[in-house]
Amino acid sequence: MNTVDYLRISLIDRCNFQCQYCMPEGTELDYILRQELLSHEELITLLKEVFIPIGFRKFRLTGGEPLLRPGVVDLVREIASLPQTQDLAMTTNAFLLAGMAQALYDAGLRRINISLDSLEPETFGKITGNQGHWRWQKTWEGIQAAYRVGFNPLKLNVVVIPGINDHEVLDLAALSIERCWHIRFIEFMPIGNAQLFGELSWVPSEQLRQQIRERWGLTESTVRGNGPADVFQIPGAQGTLGFISQMSECFCDRCNRMRLSADGWLRPCLLNETGQIDLKTALRNGVDTTDLREQVSQLLMIKSEINFKQRDSGTEGIYTRTMSQIGG
Repeated sequence: MNTVDYLRISLIDRCNFQCQYCMPEGTELDYILRQELLSHEELITLLKEVFIPIGFRKFRLTGGEPLLRPGVVDLVREIASLPQTQDLAMTTNAFLLAGMAQALYDAGLRRINISLDSLEPETFGKITGNQGHWRWQKTWEGIQAAYRVGFNPLKLNVVVIPGINDHEVLDLAALSIERCWHIRFIEFMPIGNAQLFGELSWVPSEQLRQQIRERWGLTESTVRGNGPADVFQIPGAQGTLGFISQMSECFCDRCNRMRLSADGWLRPCLLNETGQIDLKTALRNGVDTTDLREQVSQLLMIKSEINFKQRDSGTEGIYTRTMSQIGG
């Protein structure tokens, strides 16, 4: 099992998009009240006194949409300034990024992942919830701003949904040829979208790779990231193509991360709540951070037994929470 040193931190469960794979149409969400979110002070305390002392060095800020979190630039600055922070990244839909990219970069953020599931405004609107052209344009402006500011690597995340955007795989892959952009194709997952998933299923990564091989060729890349992506490259391209294959190629044995939800629940797995710890309540009840550190250390010891897929039984769980509620 990999060393677990990477914490995904959800800053907020709200989002200004309503993507099919994250918050399907008709989903009724009970948003976390602001006072129930981990405060900036509480989050920094957990990092300094619980996570960093047991070896966490890499942090990713997620949501919902993290740029909706008040004071996010100040929080980035605080985390980036911690001497033990080796890597700080963010995942965003980029809708608000054009006006914030420079401030985030100046605060110490250097890596950014942006969700871009389509290059077609109409399809983009279908995936993200209407107002396609306007939303697509704002997202594209955010991507361009991040590129100009100097975020490197700049990664674009694509959830491939059969019958909706799978026809764009080659166009999206081509974005990696002339720019140092890293495109990540993600298999569609059953997270809070059981009905939609049942209707559409998913496209295996190997099928996508074969399409790209037939068009340009494809070689394994020497570039590796912090995550589970298998990384390839179109010959001569400046960027790379990653494939996150959680449905067809289980990577639990390579997982190096834990997830902290916006309301302070620490979970060892994206889709398995076994062993989760309510750190926020414990902190507010005065539990000593030494005790919290011990609890997290114990959870780390059993993480290898907690899997996305129940591989021994050959079954998968049924999940009612949406991706925005989990923290991505």
